[in-house]
Order: sequence, then C-alpha cells, then structure tokens
Amino acid sequence: MIEYRQFRNSDPPHILRLWHECGLGRGAALGISCNEFDEIIFAQPYFDPGGVIVACRDGELVGFIHAGFSVNEPQTWLAKDEGVIGAVMVHPHSRRQGIGRELVHQAENYLHHWGSQKIFAGSSNRRDPFYCGLYGGSQSAGFLESDRAAAPFFARLGYVSHERHLVFQRSLSNGVADPVGIRIVTVRRGTRLSTLGREPTSWWWETRYGRLDALHFSLISKAGGNPLAKVSVIDLDRYRNSWKARAVGLLDLYVAEANRNKGYGQTLLVEVCRRVRGDMVQLAEAHAAAEDLGAIAVLESSGFHEIDAGVVYRSPCNPT
Repeated sequence: MIEYRQFRNSDPPHILRLWHECGLGRGAALGISCNEFDEIIFAQPYFDPGGVIVACRDGELVGFIHAGFSVNEPQTWLAKDEGVIGAVMVHPHSRRQGIGRELVHQAENYLHHWGSQKIFAGSSNRRDPFYCGLYGGSQSAGFLESDRAAAPFFARLGYVSHERHLVFQRSLSNGVADPVGIRIVTVRRGTRLSTLGREPTSWWWETRYGRLDALHFSLISKAGGNPLAKVSVIDLDRYRNSWKARAVGLLDLYVAEANRNKGYGQTLLVEVCRRVRGDMVQLAEAHAAAEDLGAIAVLESSGFHEIDAGVVYRSPCNPT
C-alpha cells in the first residue's frame, strides 16, 4: 500500500538516498552531502513543504515530487500563475506501478490550489526555483535527455515539448589547444579581461546562483568605455564526483547588439577559459536555447561541443 503525504523535516536524508539511487544521468550531482542538498533546496526563502509530496511503502520513501513557481517580471518574488515541476522520481524497483502518475497529479493539484494557470515540467530560465547547482549543470534546462526515464514518462502523461536547451562543454585539460584566428588576435590587441567581482544582481539570481561561488567577467576596450561583453562564471564543484573533473559553468553571456558579430563574445569566452584553467579547472559548461543560433555559433567557435540537451514539457491542461 502506497501512502502519499507532505514533506516532513525528517525526509531530506531519504530524498537524497532516492536521488542517488534513481539513475538521473550525467546532469545530476552525485556524492553530495545532506547539508548541501538542504542549502540548495530546503533553505530557500520561498520553500513550501506543501510543494514536496513523497510516496512511502511500509514507511520507506520510494518516490517524491517537488513543485514550485516562476518569478515575476522584476524578479523580486514568485509568480504563482506559472507552476513548475522541478523534480520527480520513483525508485527503479517501484516503477510502472502508477506512483509517478499519482505524484504528478498531486503536484498539479497543489499548483492549481495556489493559482497556477500554466504548469511546466522541468526547470528553465525564470521557472527554476530549486536545484540550481544540483541538476542540469551550469543552468536549469528542463529534464535532460541523458536522464532517459523522463521523456517517456511525461509523454505517457500527455505532456508535450515546450522548450529545448542544448548543453555544451569544453575540455580545459592541458594539451587541449585554445581556438585561434585573426579575429581573436585582433580583438585581444585592443581589449583586456576584467574581473568584476560581486555585481549587483536580482533577488531571484541571488536565491539560486548566489548560493554558489560566482565571478563576473567582462571584456573591456583598452580605450575605455562600457564593457564590450560580459559573462558570469559559477563553481560546479558539486559535479566533481559525476564528471570526474573540476568544472565551472558559464552563464548570462551578454554582448550589446551594436557589438555583436565582431568577435567580442568569442574572445571573452576563450579568455575566461584560459583564466580559469590557471585555477586547475578542467571543464567548462554553457547552455543555449535550441533556437538561439547566435549563441550556439559563439559557443562552437569558442571550442565548446554539444554533449546533451534538456526539454521543458508543457501540461496538456495549459491554455493555448
């Protein structure tokens, strides 16, 4: 007999055990402590125990689901009209018994209770209240395709693909050459790499990425003026056991429209990778939306290669 109930304070060690036993693929941080799990998830200022529903058989936790909400436009608080299922898992020995379906049903009820008109499965930009730094890599990208149980599960529930995000990585190990070219050489001559330290960010950014070690880099003209390109770098040490390498994530790459297609974004990424390699970093990861051909081109020209993809699914009950 399966019992479904709301989260209790004694649940985190059992949820973490399930996390390690469910075979979530390369995009899940493994070997993490309960304290790390608690800091990223349950210590969030907007964490609601009602959004975590667990499934127990004979007192043993065999499944759980975690639902939360998007953020409002100024990124100052939650926007409950959009709900997101950030995690759902059932122990491999308890699958194909309707447990996952019931967990999703109860999570949907929770989100509708709080006013969600749209429900998505899989976290992504502005809809990623939890699990930054624990699942997805450098950014939330829905449920990764390397997490092979996700796509058929949501398809059986009638969820359809809403967004697709590509995951890129670049090896920074010794012996791997940096991209070279006339444009990079030319840009380097007229610019310098600057470390911005702690840049002002939104409340939403701070609740998620602010819990990770982060640096902000910019490419500055030697003649002065505003940054030509900017990018943030976050520490991904929690993935060391999964990836067998020390890694960083590159996110929020920004090049002003007037400066695009001039090599500034490419040069910035190459220079940042050279800088972090000096700190014994062996791997860099960055994401791009599947339709963002400009971002994909910059990443590929900077030595990054696609290694995975993630999908955000849309509930069949969402209004069209």
